[in-house]
Amino acid sequence: MPSPRRNADRRTLAASASSSSGPGSPAHGGGGGGRFEFQSLLSSRAPGADPTCARLRASESPVHRRGSFPLAGAGPSQAPPGPLPEEDRLDLNPSFLGIALRSLLAIDLWLSKKLGVCAGENSSWGSMRPLMKLLEISGHGIPWLLGTLYCLYRSDSWAGREVLMNLLFALLLDLLLVALIKGLVRRRRPAHNQMDMFVTLSVDKYSFPSGHATRAALVSRFILNHLVLAIPLRVLVVLWAFIVGFSRVMLGRHNVTDVAFGFFLGYTQYSIVDYCWLSPHNARVLFVLWNQQ
Repeated sequence: MPSPRRNADRRTLAASASSSSGPGSPAHGGGGGGRFEFQSLLSSRAPGADPTCARLRASESPVHRRGSFPLAGAGPSQAPPGPLPEEDRLDLNPSFLGIALRSLLAIDLWLSKKLGVCAGENSSWGSMRPLMKLLEISGHGIPWLLGTLYCLYRSDSWAGREVLMNLLFALLLDLLLVALIKGLVRRRRPAHNQMDMFVTLSVDKYSFPSGHATRAALVSRFILNHLVLAIPLRVLVVLWAFIVGFSRVMLGRHNVTDVAFGFFLGYTQYSIVDYCWLSPHNARVLFVLWNQQ
């Protein structure tokens, strides 16, 4: 039969062992809580375990609170952000062509403003505006169309009618192409321009290309190729074309590139007219109808 003292010692040892194996025992360094959470996670993976309880236990884990691994059932807000769209990205390496075009545009605007010495009455050459506007009228399309129609009506020779018919065709082609390009490009006129033009149409609020420059280049090349003129008169025709184009910049109507492209377009238009030359052989019906009038 055991003694009462021995039974008391056994109860004291059992109590000390149970207290040392508790969850917050310093002897184990607080590791009992970790084993409890690990066992709870294992029990959540067991067959037949409640998934809601498993997620709650996992969310209470200190590992999850530190964000060491993503939660399998996380919502859309936990998804990583996608790539930015193209329009929101900063282009740090622009192309050489883009830089060249921007530089050319800046030079064009600066030079056009410097050369617009007749843009207003208070400009440095404001007193020259009447002469510049006279040159503007000399290169306008309406006087050239009306003059060509009148000469075609008064002509009594087939050779003269052939030349005038093709000049009329060239003027109509010029109006069509210039209006088409202006409607496509839609470049505004210079800011220092005063809209006091001779006659304006809907497309005349746009600047690129210069219709006066295209018409001057077209008409001057047409005259030099189909009229017999002395050398001084031929020089005057070329000078008239260049002065008409330059006056557009001086009046502030156009930029320098508008006039330069206008000269190129007018020179090219004559090549089109010369290739599609209208004559009694390939446009007999047109000449017969005009002769009956």
